[in-house]
Order: sequence, then structure tokens, then C-alpha cells
Amino acid sequence: MGNDVGPPGDVAGPEVLALAKVVARLRSEVVDLEGVASMAAVLERAKGVVMAQEGVAADAAYELLRDRAEAGRRTLVEECWLTLGRAGPRSRTRAAVRPVAPEPAPSREPAEPSPFSARRYLLSADEGGGGEGDGARQALRARLAAGLTVARTPGDVAGLLRAVLVDTEHVDVVLVYTVSTAGSLELAGCAGLAADLAEQWSRIPPLAGIAPLEAAAEGQAVWLEDPEQDGAHYLPIGGPPERWPTRAWIPAPGVRPTTVVGLLRTRATPFDPRTRTLLRQAVRLCAGPLQQGGHATGDLGHEDVSGIQRIFDALSGPATLLTPLRNGDGEVEDYWIDAAAPESVDVAGRRGKELVGLRILETYPTVAGSALWAGYLDTLATGSVYEGEPFVYHEVLAGVPHESTYSVRASRLGERLVVSWVRHDTSEREARRLADMQRLGNLGWASWNLTTDTITWSEQVYAVFDRDPARGPMPLEELPLHLVPDDVPRLGAAVERLLGHGEPIDQPFRITTVDGVRHLRIVAEARADADGTPAEVHGFFQDLSAQRDAEIALRESERANLLQRGMLQAERALAARLQETLLPIPEQSLELGDLCVDVAYVPAESGVNVGGDWYSAIELPDGDALFVVGDVAGHGLAAVGTMAQLRFTAKGMAVTGSALPQVLTRLNALLLHTAPEGQGATATMVMARYRPADHRLFWVRAGHLPPLLVRGGRARFLPQPAGSLLGADRGAAYGEAVIDLEPGDHLLLYTDGLVEDPGEDIEDGLARLADQTLRLLREGRDDTLARTLAAQRPRHRDDICALDIHLPGPDDC
Repeated sequence: MGNDVGPPGDVAGPEVLALAKVVARLRSEVVDLEGVASMAAVLERAKGVVMAQEGVAADAAYELLRDRAEAGRRTLVEECWLTLGRAGPRSRTRAAVRPVAPEPAPSREPAEPSPFSARRYLLSADEGGGGEGDGARQALRARLAAGLTVARTPGDVAGLLRAVLVDTEHVDVVLVYTVSTAGSLELAGCAGLAADLAEQWSRIPPLAGIAPLEAAAEGQAVWLEDPEQDGAHYLPIGGPPERWPTRAWIPAPGVRPTTVVGLLRTRATPFDPRTRTLLRQAVRLCAGPLQQGGHATGDLGHEDVSGIQRIFDALSGPATLLTPLRNGDGEVEDYWIDAAAPESVDVAGRRGKELVGLRILETYPTVAGSALWAGYLDTLATGSVYEGEPFVYHEVLAGVPHESTYSVRASRLGERLVVSWVRHDTSEREARRLADMQRLGNLGWASWNLTTDTITWSEQVYAVFDRDPARGPMPLEELPLHLVPDDVPRLGAAVERLLGHGEPIDQPFRITTVDGVRHLRIVAEARADADGTPAEVHGFFQDLSAQRDAEIALRESERANLLQRGMLQAERALAARLQETLLPIPEQSLELGDLCVDVAYVPAESGVNVGGDWYSAIELPDGDALFVVGDVAGHGLAAVGTMAQLRFTAKGMAVTGSALPQVLTRLNALLLHTAPEGQGATATMVMARYRPADHRLFWVRAGHLPPLLVRGGRARFLPQPAGSLLGADRGAAYGEAVIDLEPGDHLLLYTDGLVEDPGEDIEDGLARLADQTLRLLREGRDDTLARTLAAQRPRHRDDICALDIHLPGPDDC
């Protein structure tokens, strides 16, 4: 073997010393890890035995082992081996004599499970007694403990639980969630769930109706056994309720961060008491490994790094997050790459998250002792931003030397470094940028040597002209053959100015291709020789077809919008004039018989459409008074036309003596008969006929809001007779109600514009109307009640129509 060590007097350089230090540390870590791994296996198995013997959680089992080791003046490893050595006979003895309170049996005894099933073992754990029941319980605990000793992640725990429970309890899916400091749920492990569903449910924000969050907050299991009822209160995590009809969410006791285990079953029957005990016991046995896995993945530092990685994922350039690794004296020995942007690529071709987990000196050893290393240390110490000069990095990969030039920038983020860099591979980088620029701008450069009559095009010019690159550049004399004839004189004059006088040009023109006409642009300038004669021309061609198409489309859209706006304005003006013609004065007070009627009509203030609200308040030939308030669905001319049809038809039938229910029946048939197929008009309506002789008022309604009666200082909405909206149902029936008005009564008929607000429940709007009406009457607004109510509404998007029918009392003016 050759001797590669230098003379005794040689002093190793900083790179060699750094590498030697890294190798020594790695050897030490390997030895430590081997010892920890062997110790962990023994400790976990011993904890499982103690958990089975004493019926305690993993943390309590560890405390018992440690206390026994201290009492016997033994090491923890020695105590673990002693516990494992006497596990068989001692565990049986203790279990036989330890009293356990029996659990009340369910009303119907379940079928006896297989003697080899996990359910039988777990059931016996809480049924009390000794003998075979305790032995089965110990066997199950030992079996789970043995499996949990090799479970390193919540995913391993989920897989083990599913394997134990899938056959006997029909548990097809196991989900392990941890509660983050922000209150959201993070999926730490799962088994039996498809990858796409696991990704969909990997993070659940802290919303209402989240069963695992409820279980974590209350520290008690949540049992979901009725899909229909549970679906109304809880979010169906993992899929729709019918896929897994019964689900259990059980918090793992003593685990930090808070962890909840979800068990999803295909069995539709509820969880019986023994099954609930079985599942709670299984989760409790898993508390130890879940605690261990939770510390590995749930600490605050990990969450911070995860957030930074999500930010890095949106970056367009290279960047990494470095965490300094310090020795016992606090000196930085190395850096750990904790996060990396997708476009981060090193000299070996490792990209993005492939860099996460690497150490700087182990991966890039020549950085040791360099200015870059010193810059990192200075940034950590002072917080100043490091921006180094470009440097050449050398590395040998697979025996082949590589070198690249980098410029690095480092800034401090807490106790970490955010490092970004630019790779200066000049020829490749510039060529890539130039190609990207031409592609994105849909342009290409061109040059003409007028002395040698040679032309050079970039690749993009061939795409602009739709020309096969194998044919080479197009000579200038060939260009007119491809031009639109109208553009030949203008482009010819521009080329003459360029070549004859050396004037720069910027000229649009059009060419014909197999795909149609293209709109192009040439920008060029000439370089002259010593005599001032143009010798070379440099410039670019740009395809403006997409831009021109967009301009044409925009102009067409603007023209169509102007036309549509004019049509809408004309329609609105016509509809408004029709409305003014059809309806009486919008706001007035009327006297019909012994009634005082206040009328309010306010059209909508927004939009270009006119609504279909209307009213009628007339005296009939026999001295009765007729009151109608209606609302046609929709806006515009169609709504106004339907409103006119209904208003005059209703008045005509009432004048001729038709009964009110018969009027609504015929109006309903009218709308159904006259509407075009598939474009039926609908309307709501309330109609009342008042008989002055006995102050009796007969009224009907078709899907309309109930009238409001104010009597004796109290307001109430009248019970409504049967009647659906007009134009909706051919078999609709309409009932009639009767009320006797008393002196001092106010009866308010109105449309929905008086009570509806966007996003508000209609019941709230009705309650508000009742309160406002009482308040205005207490203020003495008897004569202008309808108009005042309409005026107090905020800027509205719908018409408002209201009639206040008032029977004056002896004290009224």
C-alpha cells in the first residue's frame, strides 16, 4: 500500500482539516446511532411488557422502568433486559391477581370472535376476572407492543392498527392527525386510504364541525354512527358518509403534539360497548410510538421550515435555507440544507428538494476555508447581507472534473441563512436568454451584409415567416412576392430610405402564408463604411398577428357593447314610459269609502332594467274597494308587459263581480297559456276586497308575503290562505281569508323590495318591518306610513311598492 501522507513537517491546509473533522464526526455519529438503535429496541420491548403488566400508557411504563432501575441501582438497559427475562411468568401472576372492575355487558351479546383475533384479546382486557381472559389480554398487549417497537412513524402505527383491526372490526382506514399550534389538523400517517384522498385530507383548517378537533379539545372519543345525522353536523373526513358509515375519532392520551386517531369502518352497525373499549385500548397502546414520532415531526422548528419551504416552492430562482450545526463550544461546524426552491440546481445536477437534508461540507467540501464560508459566518454573527464576488467552484464527479462560476448572496433569517445564487455559464446562459426573449416576444433578429450580399436569420425569423429553415434566409428581392399588394409601395419606400440614406426604419407590413395573412413589423438600422455608404443592416422581424387579432376583437367587442348599451337604454326608457303610463301617481294618499290609503311606489336605483311591481286601489261599482299589490319576476319590457296584463285583467274581472279565488285561478291559467314554451313568466300577488257596510275585508294571495296588521299597539302578520305563485302550477288552488277591520287598524300590503336585503334571512326582514311600523305609528306617521317606510330603505336594487290601508278611529283627524 502506498503512503499518501506527507512529510512530518508538512502542515495540512484548511480543506484537509475540515474534511478530517467531518470524517471523525461521522464515525462518532455512526457509533452513537448504533448504540441508540440497539437501546431503543430493547427499551420499547420492555415498555410494552410493562404496559401489558400494569395497564399503563407508554410514558408511565418508561417512568416505572426508570424508577425500578434506580431502586435496584441498575442501568436502564439492565432493567429492560431483566423485565424482558421475567416477562412470561411474572406477567401472568400479576395479571391474575390484579382486580379489574367488570364492564356492564351490552343488551345483546355480540358473536364470539375468532380465538386468534385481536378483538378477543382486547375485549378480555376490560371484562375483568383472571385466567384465560387476562392471558388473552396480555397476549394482545405483547403482540401490539412487539409491533410498536419497530413503528417509527405515525404511518407505521396506522398500518399496524389497520392490520390488527381490519378483519374483526371492519376498520378499513386508519388516520393519524396531529393538531398544530395554529389549531389545524395535519395528517401524520394513514393506512387504507387512496393517495389522492390522503392528499386531499392532508391538512384541515380549524373550522366548526371537525370531529377530530372536537375529540382533541374535549379529550374524549367522538363516535359517528348515523351517517345522515352526523353528515349535518360534521365534515365527512376521508370521503362521503356512506363510504364508511361508522367512524371513531379517539385522542391518544398524553401525546404531544395533540394526536387523534381516526378509525373508519365499512360496518354500518353502531359501536357496541366492547368494541368502543377495544378501540380505546388499542389507541392507548399506540401512545408511546406516537409520542416519539410526534416529537420528530411536530416541533416548532419543523413547522417554521415547512412554511419557508412552501414559500420557496413559489420562487422562480434558486434559493436554499441553511441551518448551522454547532459543536459544544457554539462554533459552526457545518450547515444543514433544510429547504430548497424548485429551481435550485447544484453542480452535480441535484435539484430542488433533492438538496434537502444534505450537509454543506460533506456535499461541497471545497467550500471549507473559502471566502464563501467566511461570508456565511459573518452574516450569522452580524446580520449583514453577504454578496460575494463571482468565484469558480471545482468538483470531481465520477472521476470527471467539473467547474462552474457562481455569485452567492446570503442573508440571516433568525438563526438560519437564506442563500441564493446566480450561475455564470456565460455562453449557455446568454444563448438561453436570447432564445427565450425571441420566443416570448415572437421576434427574431436578422442581418444583411450588403458587401457580400449574405443574409443571416435567427431560428425565430423562420417561424415568423413560416419558412422551412432548410431553404435558408429569404433574399430581399423575394420579399415582395409574399407581401400583401397594398403594402408593397410602403415597405419599398422604407427599404429605400434604409439602404439609400441609412435612415432607421420601423415599418409594419403584411404577408400571406398557408395559414392566412400575418401582420409583421421590421425594425432595422444600417451601419456605414468609411465612405458613409451602408455596408451592413441589423434588425429584427416581429409577428404582430396575435396583437392585431386582439385589437380587432377588442374593437368588435366595444362596438357590440355600445350597441347593446344603446338597446338596453332604449328598452329602459320605453319600459319606464310604459310603467309611468300604466301606474297612477307613484306616491299619494287616497280615500276609498271610509278608508284612508297611503300609496308608495319607488323604482329600483341600480341597473338599466325596470321592474314589474304594481298596485291597484280603486272603488268597485257596488261601493266596495279593491286593493292589489303584485310583483312579476324579472325586469325589463317583458316584466312590464306581464305586469300590465295582470293588472288590467285582475281589475276587469273584479269589476265584473268575479270572486277573488276565481280571479287568481284565471290569472294563473292566463300566464301558463300565453308564455312561450320554456320561458314561462311568474308573479306573486295579494288581492283584497273591502266591504264598508260591515268593515269586512276578504283577501287572497298567490305566493306573496303576508299582510301586516297593526291593532292596539301590536303588529302581527296575518295567517295566509293557500295559494302558490302565478304561472307555476296548472293545478294550483287558491283559498280566501276574511278579517274584520276595527277603527284605528292599519293593514300594510307590500312587495319584497320593502323587506329583503342581500344575504339576510327573510324572517329578519319581516321582523324589521314590524318594528319600524310600530315605531312610526308611535311617532304619529299615520297619514304617510307607506311612504315613510319606503323612504327609510337604503339604496335598493329592487322596486318597492306598498299600500297602507287605514280605518280611522273616532280620535283620528
